Amino acid sequence: MKFTKTNLEGVLIVEPAVFGDHRGWFMETYSQAKFLEQGIDLTFVQDNQSYSAVKGTLRGLHYQLNPKAQTKLVRCTRGVIYDVAVDIRKGSPTYGQWFGIELSAENKKQLLIPKGFAHGFMTLTEDVEVQYKCDELYAPDCDGGILWNDPDIGVEWPIDVVPVLSAKDEKAPLLKDANLNFVYNA
Repeated sequence: MKFTKTNLEGVLIVEPAVFGDHRGWFMETYSQAKFLEQGIDLTFVQDNQSYSAVKGTLRGLHYQLNPKAQTKLVRCTRGVIYDVAVDIRKGSPTYGQWFGIELSAENKKQLLIPKGFAHGFMTLTEDVEVQYKCDELYAPDCDGGILWNDPDIGVEWPIDVVPVLSAKDEKAPLLKDANLNFVYNA
């Protein structure tokens, strides 16, 4: 398992070792021991899966507030997505900055997104499935979001389409108007 740092502290690209032969392939998508070797001590308590039928579906940018903030390990198991993490920790040197990566069933890359980051993805193909593990249960009272095209963040979504959004995501606030309770601890 390979761990690669990004421009955002704590956001990591995780690449499982893939073992293949004439029958197909096998990969270990998560190993507590291998994460601990990297100094990442997590206990995942919820596993989620989403399906998007239409290219250009955009889910996010979502987060959960403290005390129910979540760390997520995200992977695409069918199709292709552009996955994004945004630093929403007040006082962080990278506050409001983002990182994006293409995740696909083919490349098998995963993205680890720690607490204090908003997360979202856009489908780049039709017929997409995304799976992610969380270290905290979903808590509706702590649920929040940021507008996907907030000009102060400036995410460069890779396809020029009008995204397919949920009603909730259409009405998400800008980062400067979001009621956040994340504080950067250097």
